Amino acid sequence: MKTGKAADAAIRTSNRYGRRAAMALVMGGVLLLTAACNDDKGGTSGDAAATASADANGTAAPGGNAATPKASAAQLAVEPKDGAQDVAPNALQVSVSNGKLTTVDVTDKNGKPVAGAITPDGTGWKPSAALAVGMAYKVNAQAKDDAGQVSASTTSFTTLTPDKKVSTNDNISDGATYGVGMIVSVNFSKSVKNKDAVAKGITVEASDGTTVKGHWFGDNRLDLRPENYWKPGTKVTVHYRLKSVEVAPGIYGDVDKDEPFTIGRSMISTADAKSHQMTVERDGKSTTLPVTLGADATPSWGGTMVIMEKERVTRMNSQTVGLGGEYDIQDVPHAMRLTTSGTFLHGNYWSNPFGKSNGSHGCISMQDVKGGSDSSVAGKFFNDSMVGDVVKIVNTKEKTVSPSNGLGGWNIDWANW
Repeated sequence: MKTGKAADAAIRTSNRYGRRAAMALVMGGVLLLTAACNDDKGGTSGDAAATASADANGTAAPGGNAATPKASAAQLAVEPKDGAQDVAPNALQVSVSNGKLTTVDVTDKNGKPVAGAITPDGTGWKPSAALAVGMAYKVNAQAKDDAGQVSASTTSFTTLTPDKKVSTNDNISDGATYGVGMIVSVNFSKSVKNKDAVAKGITVEASDGTTVKGHWFGDNRLDLRPENYWKPGTKVTVHYRLKSVEVAPGIYGDVDKDEPFTIGRSMISTADAKSHQMTVERDGKSTTLPVTLGADATPSWGGTMVIMEKERVTRMNSQTVGLGGEYDIQDVPHAMRLTTSGTFLHGNYWSNPFGKSNGSHGCISMQDVKGGSDSSVAGKFFNDSMVGDVVKIVNTKEKTVSPSNGLGGWNIDWANW
């Protein structure tokens, strides 16, 4: 964002400015959260985004108030680095300087927690036992400095897989409930050469008989979805039968299992960059919320996106996307990721452009308060939302988001899927 213009917590970088944002399918961030509001126009792969960022420099938006959040002195460090693959099972550790850890939550891809403890002096954390091999993990850590200012970090990594096997990880948790736009995204730790055989080894069964097809993005990612959005209440099961499948010459799949999940109520939101309003259709009932989207110089992606993950608080830092020291917001509330390149829908307490103008680097933001409030516009939307909910952006100057950027597969027509 240029100094003197409105800011909304959203980051994006553009190839035309020579900036680059690292990518992540599910999670990212080296010491910080994955790139928030950092839309690298060239970044459309499923690779993990390196870090988080935001779109505020403390300068008031038109009609808003200037407010520069104070940065925390606490510096979090997580090993292994975000997006790391083939990590040794005993390599995980979390530490902090100039502060003390308050929370460390580590979960595997199914949401199963990893046992561990913060050291007595509050500066370190390690798991109680070695991690499982061939498993994706997520680390959420928070710390406070002596002044009580919060620093947050969200990172992810995958542990090593034994020779002659490929690890298979998706974005589904057993028994979870998702929105009608949910796309099953499967990632492989090694390049898949026998794609047809692998696709046949992963099938999706729906209780209403809905047909589901897969689409490859490169050699390491297979996304699966129906022709249209899921019907609310549908019971879905992903069947993996890969242990006997030769994924590549001499390399076999690692899993034979079933993963059930359920489709919840329907909620589809449409953010209009021209009117600065977002219409929310939930089970046939419509409401409209004031929002702000990408500024003219950094417009929001167009097209259909899907909420990939939710964080009640995250850190957004301009240095992680090559924007120098413009901002460092360590407690962005009610953050919902829409793309791997960094588009978020989130709360904003430092400016007030909602319904008036567009001032972000590509994100959609709504009114909130410092610390986040359940009664704020953003807080209510966050609590009503779930992973898999659909978010559309219309009337933007930017092109349609790439289908591989997050769960953007709805932007490919069925004939080409």
